Amino acid sequence: MLNRYFPEGLALLYALLFLALGWQVADRTVWYAEVTPLLATYALLLLTAKAFRFSNLSYLCFFVPLLWHAIGAHYTFSLVPLDWLTGPLGLDRNPYDRIGHFLVGLFAVPIVELLLRRRLCGPWLAALFAFFAISTVAALYEVIEWAYAALEGGDAGISFLGAQGDPWDAQKDMLADMLGAALTLLLYLASGTYRRSVP
Repeated sequence: MLNRYFPEGLALLYALLFLALGWQVADRTVWYAEVTPLLATYALLLLTAKAFRFSNLSYLCFFVPLLWHAIGAHYTFSLVPLDWLTGPLGLDRNPYDRIGHFLVGLFAVPIVELLLRRRLCGPWLAALFAFFAISTVAALYEVIEWAYAALEGGDAGISFLGAQGDPWDAQKDMLADMLGAALTLLLYLASGTYRRSVP
């Protein structure tokens, strides 16, 4: 019973947390910009749920980065309270954004599952496609961040960009996305878990 309604439970939990995190946000302009892709992804999953139901693992791989991003949108990524981590590790910058980019790699699991269940290719080609898809979206997102920051300007633009003074922030973010995808794919394929989701 729990496994059967796991996606619905996650969807409800996410909706409740999203609403809670949308209350009294640090910067409403930044919040709108940050949650737009979250809402688009969430709506797409709801609209396509009957036509294509992912495995519970894939839905969990959607849930984790989407929730992480919603928390970042509430505070703005550079202001998420991580003093308990940055202090002891002696970090110069808040790592929340970089961790979030790494977690984007979890989206590789549903991409592989979709390709395999549609019988469009084998597991290794599906993994390569997933890796390059995430890398491409990561690069496009950095361009969108730059464009938004340039157009919006001011504190909102700086907060959305989240560079925290690092001129190589965009490149490091893309690398984090790619490393997250690579590690996720290696673990997913090596474990053989993908075989359970393919009829």
